[in-house]
Amino acid sequence: MAKRSGQWRLPIHDRLFHSTIIGFTCAYVGFIVLLVIASTLHVTWEDLLSAIQSAEIQSSLRLTFLTCSFSSALALIVAIPTAYLLSRYRFRGRSLLNTIIDIPIMLPPLVVGLSLLILFNTFPSPETSIENWLNQHGLQVTFDVAAIILAQFTISAAFAIRNLKSTFDLIPNRFEQIALTLGCSQSQAFWRVALPLAQRGILAAGIVAWARALGEFGPILIFAGATRGKTEVLSSSVYLELNTGNLAASAAISLLLITLAVASILTIRTLGERN
Repeated sequence: MAKRSGQWRLPIHDRLFHSTIIGFTCAYVGFIVLLVIASTLHVTWEDLLSAIQSAEIQSSLRLTFLTCSFSSALALIVAIPTAYLLSRYRFRGRSLLNTIIDIPIMLPPLVVGLSLLILFNTFPSPETSIENWLNQHGLQVTFDVAAIILAQFTISAAFAIRNLKSTFDLIPNRFEQIALTLGCSQSQAFWRVALPLAQRGILAAGIVAWARALGEFGPILIFAGATRGKTEVLSSSVYLELNTGNLAASAAISLLLITLAVASILTIRTLGERN
């Protein structure tokens, strides 16, 4: 580097490199900001208030919070032991297990919904399917609220596992080893040492699972349908309003979804900084 006017100056190729990566970053971030601004400017206060005060949207909002909360709680129940297993243990088939867990993340959402529909209604045969057995006992999953929760859980659990595995990876294993030398069992070391240290990561994973469930549409549409007043969540409300040509209402609901997503992201960022 050449020194000029008492200051170190970067060579021209380094300045070009920095300008390039900053340019690509700014272009993508600017594109996302434009998407949010376009949606925001398209919605008037009257449109937003009309959407929020609508009985159908209020019902959709309640069902959204109910199903997202339930599915994210289920995701954490599965994610905590699974992530701990993947982080702390080395065993034959671990790579295969990691691959299987990533399948819901990598598959197109519509395929996940279709797979759930096939599993419950045609496996191993239509006459002996899970849904048929449930119906015989007065229960229903397909095209009902339970289908929404299952569709959300299938994908959000995979994201929760990935987040929690990173959390457990960052916790030194020696803390649990010390607890074992002091007389704790493996389960006691998990409950008394690993779990308290991972509490912020668990909360962050729960928020990620909740936000992921909030944005699900494809699996819900295929497996639960989009019946107004029954299986309608906010993401399907956007679809239903678009189908009726009510662009203003769909944009208002989209803005509400953006607000909830941004709030979730800010909460996760805050937890990460505190951690």
